[in-house]
Amino acid sequence: MAGFAGFRLFGVVKVVESAIAVVLGGIVGLVLGLTGAGGSVLAVPMLMWGLGWTLPQAAPVALIAVAMSAGIGTVAAWDVAVVRYRAAMLMSGIGLLFAPLGLMAADRLPVQWLSGLFAAVLVIVALRMYGRARQNPDEASVVRANVGGTPAGDAGAVCRIREDTGRISWTRNCIAAVSGTGAMTGFLSGMLGVGGGFVIVPALRAISDMSMHAAVATSLMTISLTSAGTVVIALLHGRELPLVVALPFVIGAVVGMLAGRRFAARVAGARLQQGFAMIMGIIAVLMLGQVLWETFGAGA
Repeated sequence: MAGFAGFRLFGVVKVVESAIAVVLGGIVGLVLGLTGAGGSVLAVPMLMWGLGWTLPQAAPVALIAVAMSAGIGTVAAWDVAVVRYRAAMLMSGIGLLFAPLGLMAADRLPVQWLSGLFAAVLVIVALRMYGRARQNPDEASVVRANVGGTPAGDAGAVCRIREDTGRISWTRNCIAAVSGTGAMTGFLSGMLGVGGGFVIVPALRAISDMSMHAAVATSLMTISLTSAGTVVIALLHGRELPLVVALPFVIGAVVGMLAGRRFAARVAGARLQQGFAMIMGIIAVLMLGQVLWETFGAGA
């Protein structure tokens, strides 16, 4: 009887975890659908706090959800022909070469250090999102922008869109700049379990003259490919993937992404992005406070 009671308790715990995972995934997908690139960075802290996981445990599950959600965003953007798929494939290909280095760094660094680095990343994302929403409110609603969007207008961009073909002119400097962006994205994906949209979008806007809408769409394709590939690499490196929680989390993220895209035209905008930026800033402060407590306070 005691064994049966223990089995039932175990089953109840798993059901509760799955339910929590669906809700958490839904929140992540909703944020990603409303904000475009950048919202997926919430996946890891959601899993860490919602289920009590460490960052290495949460990273693979977060990446699966990010890959699926970003893939849906890519398909939606493909219909209006703004995805620069050659740039996305180059970035993701280079990124997957550097993802194992990120995984190696994650295995060697203390968990507290990883959490501290993730908190720093959250601060960067929050500041960038808040600043972009304040300075360029039209770009903050990029999820409902038109096909053309607003060009970067940088005469010194190394990746130029050719007027005769509408495609990127692949010079040596352009290939190097896009590859460098992919390398950074892959490393961060492997080490921290983040999609990397906060790196890709500003990088594409800085090195090219593509529109904001095209930069976000290209970023989503890159995130989808890099995240999915990083999960496979992580599994080959011995990382565990709890399917009982992973599948509900992914389902929630996909549903949230679809809902976010459906309601984006009504609610997406500068104020919403500023609000999400402040939430991410608060989460970063809480994570940093937890890291400092575990490092210095707990043993005092």
